[in-house]
Amino acid sequence: MEIAAEATELRPSPSQKPPGKHHKRHRGVLKYPVVRQLIRFTGVGIVCTASSLLIYALLRPWIDPQLANAVALIVTSLMNTALNRRLTFKITGRRKRAKDHLSGVIVIGIALIITGGSLGVLHLLRPEATVTEELWTTTLSGFAATAVRFTLLRHWIFRRARHV
Repeated sequence: MEIAAEATELRPSPSQKPPGKHHKRHRGVLKYPVVRQLIRFTGVGIVCTASSLLIYALLRPWIDPQLANAVALIVTSLMNTALNRRLTFKITGRRKRAKDHLSGVIVIGIALIITGGSLGVLHLLRPEATVTEELWTTTLSGFAATAVRFTLLRHWIFRRARHV
């Protein structure tokens, strides 16, 4: 019979760690798993946002803003799902990895709708918008997409690891 840690591929909880290894109990707000996850998620998000902005800025002089946004989001969303799976939700191993990434594609689609929609509105209101204005628009709309992403990752894709 499979134990829960094997079924979810989670790291052992402190009580399951081998004897002799000391563990630190979380205090204050860190005792809540969602707070620890938000901190790790933020770190992953900073790396992925910087990567996305760099990819967008590099591509934008040569291609349409919507296409540059889509390429940047797709590349960094794949990286984001992998990093959040491992770092934020502590899921290791190959079990359900393909399913997690496939579900992540749906989240990419939602992020594209949010950020692409914001670019569409920007260009509707200001057709001569600069790349800098486009970057600000995708960054700000990316914050909304990020809130949606965390919620979907925590409560749908990685719900098996909500309490780590």
